[in-house]
Amino acid sequence: MDEQRQSPTRFGYFLSSEEYTPAQLVEQAKLAQEAGFEALWISDHFHPWNDEQGQSPFVWSVIGAIAEATDLPVTTAVTCPTYRIHPAVIAQAAATSAVMLEGRFTLGLGSGEALNEHILGQAWPTAQKRLDMLEEAVDVIRQLFTGEVVRHEGRYYTVDTARIYTLPDEPPPIYISGFGPHATDLAARIGDGYVTTSPDTELLERFRKGSGGKPAQIGQKVSWAATRDEGVDIAHRLWANSGLPGELAQVLPSPQHFEQASELVTKEMTADSVPCGSDVETHVEGLRAAVEAGFDEVYVANMGPNYAEMITTYGAEVLPALREIAAS
Repeated sequence: MDEQRQSPTRFGYFLSSEEYTPAQLVEQAKLAQEAGFEALWISDHFHPWNDEQGQSPFVWSVIGAIAEATDLPVTTAVTCPTYRIHPAVIAQAAATSAVMLEGRFTLGLGSGEALNEHILGQAWPTAQKRLDMLEEAVDVIRQLFTGEVVRHEGRYYTVDTARIYTLPDEPPPIYISGFGPHATDLAARIGDGYVTTSPDTELLERFRKGSGGKPAQIGQKVSWAATRDEGVDIAHRLWANSGLPGELAQVLPSPQHFEQASELVTKEMTADSVPCGSDVETHVEGLRAAVEAGFDEVYVANMGPNYAEMITTYGAEVLPALREIAAS
Protein backbone atom coordinates (compact mmCIF):
# COMPACT_ATOMS: atom_id res chain seq x y z
CA MET A 1 0.00 0.00 0.00
CA ASP A 2 2.91 2.39 0.67
CA GLU A 3 4.08 1.88 -2.92
CA GLN A 4 0.60 2.75 -4.20
CA ARG A 5 0.54 5.99 -2.23
CA GLN A 6 4.02 7.00 -3.39
CA SER A 7 3.37 6.30 -7.07
CA PRO A 8 2.15 9.29 -9.11
CA THR A 9 0.54 6.84 -11.55
CA ARG A 10 -2.69 4.93 -11.02
CA PHE A 11 -2.71 1.40 -12.42
CA GLY A 12 -5.95 -0.12 -13.63
CA TYR A 13 -7.27 -3.22 -15.34
CA PHE A 14 -8.75 -3.03 -18.86
CA LEU A 15 -11.88 -5.14 -19.39
CA SER A 16 -12.16 -6.23 -23.05
CA SER A 17 -15.85 -6.54 -23.88
CA GLU A 18 -14.97 -7.99 -27.30
CA GLU A 19 -13.51 -11.17 -25.82
CA TYR A 20 -15.29 -12.06 -22.58
CA THR A 21 -18.81 -12.83 -21.39
CA PRO A 22 -20.52 -10.51 -18.91
CA ALA A 23 -19.85 -12.96 -16.09
CA GLN A 24 -16.15 -13.14 -17.00
CA LEU A 25 -15.88 -9.34 -17.12
CA VAL A 26 -17.39 -9.05 -13.64
CA GLU A 27 -15.10 -11.84 -12.41
CA GLN A 28 -12.07 -9.99 -13.80
CA ALA A 29 -13.20 -6.77 -12.12
CA LYS A 30 -13.42 -8.53 -8.75
CA LEU A 31 -10.06 -10.23 -9.20
CA ALA A 32 -8.48 -6.93 -10.21
CA GLN A 33 -9.71 -5.23 -7.06
CA GLU A 34 -8.42 -8.09 -4.91
CA ALA A 35 -5.02 -7.92 -6.63
CA GLY A 36 -4.54 -4.20 -6.03
CA PHE A 37 -5.52 -2.65 -9.34
CA GLU A 38 -6.89 0.80 -8.62
CA ALA A 39 -9.41 1.36 -11.42
CA LEU A 40 -11.13 -0.23 -14.41
CA TRP A 41 -11.41 0.51 -18.11
CA ILE A 42 -14.16 -1.18 -20.12
CA SER A 43 -14.55 -1.16 -23.89
CA ASP A 44 -17.87 -0.40 -25.60
CA HIS A 45 -18.54 -2.42 -28.77
CA PHE A 46 -21.46 -3.75 -30.78
CA HIS A 47 -19.20 -6.21 -32.64
CA PRO A 48 -15.93 -7.85 -31.66
CA TRP A 49 -12.99 -7.14 -33.96
CA ASN A 50 -13.15 -10.71 -35.29
CA ASP A 51 -15.25 -13.83 -34.80
CA GLU A 52 -12.49 -15.54 -32.81
CA GLN A 53 -12.89 -12.99 -30.01
CA GLY A 54 -16.51 -14.00 -29.96
CA GLN A 55 -18.25 -11.63 -27.51
CA SER A 56 -19.68 -8.12 -27.28
CA PRO A 57 -22.08 -7.57 -24.36
CA PHE A 58 -23.92 -4.29 -23.86
CA VAL A 59 -21.49 -2.25 -21.80
CA TRP A 60 -24.04 -0.33 -19.71
CA SER A 61 -25.55 -3.53 -18.33
CA VAL A 62 -22.09 -4.81 -17.39
CA ILE A 63 -21.21 -1.51 -15.68
CA GLY A 64 -24.29 -1.93 -13.50
CA ALA A 65 -23.08 -5.36 -12.41
CA ILE A 66 -19.55 -4.07 -11.77
CA ALA A 67 -20.94 -1.29 -9.60
CA GLU A 68 -22.42 -3.93 -7.30
CA ALA A 69 -19.38 -6.23 -7.40
CA THR A 70 -16.48 -3.81 -6.75
CA ASP A 71 -15.58 -0.41 -5.33
CA LEU A 72 -13.29 0.55 -8.22
CA PRO A 73 -13.66 3.61 -10.47
CA VAL A 74 -14.77 2.81 -14.03
CA THR A 75 -14.02 4.57 -17.32
CA THR A 76 -15.59 3.67 -20.67
CA ALA A 77 -12.73 3.25 -23.13
CA VAL A 78 -14.36 4.43 -25.21
CA THR A 79 -18.01 5.08 -26.05
CA CYS A 80 -19.03 6.64 -29.35
CA PRO A 81 -21.99 9.00 -28.77
CA THR A 82 -22.65 9.96 -32.38
CA TYR A 83 -24.26 7.22 -34.51
CA ARG A 84 -25.34 3.97 -32.88
CA ILE A 85 -26.74 5.68 -29.78
CA HIS A 86 -27.93 9.30 -29.60
CA PRO A 87 -25.91 11.49 -27.20
CA ALA A 88 -29.03 12.17 -25.09
CA VAL A 89 -29.31 8.44 -24.36
CA ILE A 90 -25.57 8.20 -23.63
CA ALA A 91 -25.98 11.07 -21.17
CA GLN A 92 -28.72 9.19 -19.31
CA ALA A 93 -26.70 5.95 -19.29
CA ALA A 94 -23.61 7.76 -18.00
CA ALA A 95 -25.55 9.60 -15.31
CA THR A 96 -27.10 6.36 -14.04
CA SER A 97 -23.70 4.65 -14.08
CA ALA A 98 -22.22 7.51 -12.07
CA VAL A 99 -25.02 7.20 -9.51
CA MET A 100 -24.55 3.43 -9.19
CA LEU A 101 -20.78 3.85 -8.88
CA GLU A 102 -21.27 6.63 -6.29
CA GLY A 103 -19.37 9.13 -8.39
CA ARG A 104 -16.55 6.79 -9.44
CA PHE A 105 -17.37 6.99 -13.13
CA THR A 106 -15.62 8.68 -16.05
CA LEU A 107 -17.28 8.89 -19.45
CA GLY A 108 -14.63 8.16 -22.06
CA LEU A 109 -15.80 9.23 -25.52
CA GLY A 110 -14.40 8.91 -29.03
CA SER A 111 -15.36 9.36 -32.68
CA GLY A 112 -15.92 5.63 -33.11
CA GLU A 113 -15.31 2.91 -35.68
CA ALA A 114 -17.46 1.83 -38.59
CA LEU A 115 -17.25 -1.69 -37.10
CA ASN A 116 -19.75 -0.68 -34.41
CA GLU A 117 -21.47 2.43 -35.73
CA HIS A 118 -22.51 1.46 -39.27
CA ILE A 119 -25.12 -1.03 -38.10
CA LEU A 120 -28.10 1.33 -38.46
CA GLY A 121 -27.30 1.97 -42.11
CA GLN A 122 -25.84 5.48 -42.12
CA ALA A 123 -22.91 6.24 -44.39
CA TRP A 124 -19.63 6.38 -42.45
CA PRO A 125 -18.35 9.97 -42.66
CA THR A 126 -14.89 11.48 -42.95
CA ALA A 127 -12.66 11.77 -39.90
CA GLN A 128 -13.22 15.54 -39.62
CA LYS A 129 -17.00 15.17 -39.73
CA ARG A 130 -16.81 12.48 -37.05
CA LEU A 131 -14.86 14.86 -34.83
CA ASP A 132 -17.37 17.66 -35.49
CA MET A 133 -20.20 15.30 -34.52
CA LEU A 134 -18.32 14.27 -31.39
CA GLU A 135 -17.89 17.89 -30.34
CA GLU A 136 -21.60 18.60 -30.69
CA ALA A 137 -22.47 15.35 -28.90
CA VAL A 138 -20.28 16.33 -25.93
CA ASP A 139 -22.08 19.67 -25.77
CA VAL A 140 -25.47 17.91 -25.70
CA ILE A 141 -24.31 15.53 -22.96
CA ARG A 142 -22.96 18.34 -20.80
CA GLN A 143 -26.20 20.28 -21.16
CA LEU A 144 -28.17 17.25 -19.98
CA PHE A 145 -25.80 16.67 -17.05
CA THR A 146 -27.02 20.00 -15.62
CA GLY A 147 -30.43 18.48 -14.82
CA GLU A 148 -32.15 21.32 -16.64
CA VAL A 149 -34.67 20.93 -19.47
CA VAL A 150 -32.66 20.89 -22.68
CA ARG A 151 -33.76 22.09 -26.11
CA HIS A 152 -31.05 21.73 -28.73
CA GLU A 153 -31.20 22.16 -32.49
CA GLY A 154 -27.73 21.70 -33.84
CA ARG A 155 -26.06 20.71 -37.05
CA TYR A 156 -26.25 17.00 -36.25
CA TYR A 157 -28.55 16.51 -33.25
CA THR A 158 -31.93 17.63 -32.03
CA VAL A 159 -33.07 17.37 -28.42
CA ASP A 160 -36.66 18.31 -27.60
CA THR A 161 -37.46 19.30 -23.98
CA ALA A 162 -35.36 16.51 -22.46
CA ARG A 163 -34.36 16.34 -18.81
CA ILE A 164 -32.36 13.73 -16.91
CA TYR A 165 -33.80 13.17 -13.45
CA THR A 166 -31.40 10.55 -12.05
CA LEU A 167 -28.11 12.40 -11.66
CA PRO A 168 -24.99 12.06 -9.50
CA ASP A 169 -24.02 14.84 -7.10
CA GLU A 170 -21.38 15.99 -9.60
CA PRO A 171 -21.45 15.35 -13.35
CA PRO A 172 -18.98 12.66 -14.43
CA PRO A 173 -15.84 13.93 -16.13
CA ILE A 174 -15.66 13.43 -19.88
CA TYR A 175 -12.38 12.16 -21.32
CA ILE A 176 -11.80 12.24 -25.08
CA SER A 177 -9.91 9.68 -27.14
CA GLY A 178 -7.20 10.89 -29.49
CA PHE A 179 -4.95 8.92 -31.86
CA GLY A 180 -3.81 11.76 -34.11
CA PRO A 181 -3.11 15.49 -33.85
CA HIS A 182 -6.63 16.70 -34.73
CA ALA A 183 -8.38 14.38 -32.27
CA THR A 184 -5.77 15.17 -29.62
CA ASP A 185 -6.35 18.89 -30.09
CA LEU A 186 -10.10 18.33 -29.72
CA ALA A 187 -9.50 16.34 -26.54
CA ALA A 188 -7.39 19.17 -25.15
CA ARG A 189 -10.04 21.75 -26.01
CA ILE A 190 -13.27 20.05 -24.87
CA GLY A 191 -12.25 17.11 -22.68
CA ASP A 192 -11.64 16.82 -18.96
CA GLY A 193 -8.93 14.31 -19.81
CA TYR A 194 -7.33 12.27 -22.59
CA VAL A 195 -7.57 8.59 -23.59
CA THR A 196 -5.20 6.70 -25.87
CA THR A 197 -3.65 3.29 -26.46
CA SER A 198 -0.28 4.52 -27.74
CA PRO A 199 2.60 5.77 -25.56
CA ASP A 200 3.22 8.56 -28.05
CA THR A 201 5.07 11.23 -26.07
CA GLU A 202 4.56 13.88 -28.77
CA LEU A 203 0.77 13.51 -28.70
CA LEU A 204 0.78 13.38 -24.91
CA GLU A 205 2.79 16.59 -24.74
CA ARG A 206 0.51 18.15 -27.35
CA PHE A 207 -2.49 17.31 -25.18
CA ARG A 208 -0.82 18.52 -22.00
CA LYS A 209 0.10 21.86 -23.55
CA GLY A 210 -3.27 22.36 -25.18
CA SER A 211 -5.27 21.39 -22.09
CA GLY A 212 -3.17 23.09 -19.45
CA GLY A 213 -2.07 19.80 -17.90
CA LYS A 214 -5.29 17.79 -17.67
CA PRO A 215 -5.00 14.05 -16.86
CA ALA A 216 -4.21 11.40 -19.45
CA GLN A 217 -4.98 7.67 -19.54
CA ILE A 218 -3.43 4.89 -21.62
CA GLY A 219 -4.47 1.28 -22.11
CA GLN A 220 -2.36 -1.60 -23.43
CA LYS A 221 -2.76 -5.36 -23.88
CA VAL A 222 -0.63 -8.33 -22.84
CA SER A 223 -0.93 -12.07 -23.41
CA TRP A 224 -0.31 -14.13 -20.27
CA ALA A 225 0.59 -17.79 -20.83
CA ALA A 226 2.93 -20.45 -19.49
CA THR A 227 5.43 -19.77 -22.28
CA ARG A 228 6.18 -16.90 -24.60
CA ASP A 229 5.35 -18.97 -27.67
CA GLU A 230 1.94 -19.87 -26.25
CA GLY A 231 1.31 -16.22 -25.43
CA VAL A 232 2.23 -15.16 -28.96
CA ASP A 233 -0.10 -17.80 -30.42
CA ILE A 234 -2.98 -16.53 -28.27
CA ALA A 235 -2.32 -12.86 -29.05
CA HIS A 236 -2.03 -13.50 -32.78
CA ARG A 237 -5.14 -15.68 -32.93
CA LEU A 238 -7.32 -13.25 -31.00
CA TRP A 239 -5.85 -9.79 -31.55
CA ALA A 240 -3.83 -9.68 -34.78
CA ASN A 241 -6.09 -6.76 -35.70
CA SER A 242 -4.17 -4.63 -33.18
CA GLY A 243 -1.28 -4.62 -35.65
CA LEU A 244 -3.23 -2.98 -38.47
CA PRO A 245 -1.79 0.40 -39.47
CA GLY A 246 -3.31 3.80 -40.04
CA GLU A 247 -7.07 4.37 -40.16
CA LEU A 248 -8.11 0.81 -41.02
CA ALA A 249 -9.48 0.26 -37.51
CA GLN A 250 -11.83 3.21 -37.99
CA VAL A 251 -13.18 2.40 -41.46
CA LEU A 252 -13.51 -1.38 -41.84
CA PRO A 253 -17.19 -2.28 -41.31
CA SER A 254 -17.29 -5.90 -40.12
CA PRO A 255 -15.38 -8.56 -38.19
CA GLN A 256 -14.94 -10.43 -41.47
CA HIS A 257 -13.16 -7.44 -43.02
CA PHE A 258 -10.84 -7.27 -40.01
CA GLU A 259 -10.08 -10.97 -40.37
CA GLN A 260 -9.15 -10.42 -44.00
CA ALA A 261 -6.98 -7.39 -43.25
CA SER A 262 -5.32 -9.12 -40.30
CA GLU A 263 -3.82 -11.68 -42.67
CA LEU A 264 -1.28 -8.92 -43.41
CA VAL A 265 -0.13 -9.01 -39.77
CA THR A 266 2.47 -11.71 -39.22
CA LYS A 267 2.99 -13.65 -36.01
CA GLU A 268 6.43 -12.03 -35.76
CA MET A 269 4.82 -8.59 -35.81
CA THR A 270 2.53 -9.63 -32.97
CA ALA A 271 5.45 -11.05 -31.00
CA ASP A 272 7.37 -7.79 -31.37
CA SER A 273 4.49 -5.61 -30.17
CA VAL A 274 2.84 -7.54 -27.29
CA PRO A 275 4.35 -8.69 -23.95
CA CYS A 276 3.75 -12.44 -24.03
CA GLY A 277 4.32 -15.33 -21.63
CA SER A 278 4.80 -15.42 -17.86
CA ASP A 279 8.17 -13.71 -17.40
CA VAL A 280 7.55 -10.81 -15.04
CA GLU A 281 10.39 -8.70 -16.40
CA THR A 282 9.00 -9.00 -19.94
CA HIS A 283 5.71 -7.54 -18.75
CA VAL A 284 7.38 -4.78 -16.76
CA GLU A 285 9.49 -3.77 -19.73
CA GLY A 286 6.49 -3.97 -22.06
CA LEU A 287 4.68 -1.33 -20.01
CA ARG A 288 7.70 0.79 -19.09
CA ALA A 289 7.26 3.23 -21.98
CA ALA A 290 3.71 4.08 -20.93
CA VAL A 291 4.79 4.67 -17.35
CA GLU A 292 7.88 6.69 -18.20
CA ALA A 293 5.92 8.82 -20.69
CA GLY A 294 4.12 10.26 -17.68
CA PHE A 295 0.53 9.09 -18.13
CA ASP A 296 -1.55 9.63 -15.01
CA GLU A 297 -3.33 6.29 -15.38
CA VAL A 298 -2.08 3.09 -17.05
CA TYR A 299 -4.53 0.26 -17.79
CA VAL A 300 -3.58 -3.25 -18.86
CA ALA A 301 -5.78 -5.93 -20.46
CA ASN A 302 -5.10 -9.63 -20.79
CA MET A 303 -5.68 -11.50 -24.05
CA GLY A 304 -6.94 -15.04 -23.83
CA PRO A 305 -8.09 -17.45 -21.11
CA ASN A 306 -5.32 -17.00 -18.52
CA TYR A 307 -6.62 -13.79 -17.00
CA ALA A 308 -6.81 -15.05 -13.39
CA GLU A 309 -3.11 -15.93 -13.33
CA MET A 310 -2.23 -12.67 -15.07
CA ILE A 311 -4.19 -10.54 -12.61
CA THR A 312 -2.79 -12.35 -9.57
CA THR A 313 0.83 -12.14 -10.75
CA TYR A 314 0.46 -8.53 -11.77
CA GLY A 315 -0.83 -7.68 -8.31
CA ALA A 316 2.00 -9.51 -6.58
CA GLU A 317 4.96 -8.68 -8.85
CA VAL A 318 4.34 -6.53 -11.92
CA LEU A 319 2.42 -3.62 -10.39
CA PRO A 320 4.93 -3.12 -7.54
CA ALA A 321 7.74 -2.93 -10.12
CA LEU A 322 5.77 -0.48 -12.27
CA ARG A 323 5.01 1.67 -9.21
CA GLU A 324 8.72 1.85 -8.44
CA ILE A 325 9.38 3.02 -12.01
CA ALA A 326 6.63 5.63 -11.73
CA ALA A 327 7.85 6.85 -8.35
CA SER A 328 11.40 7.26 -9.64
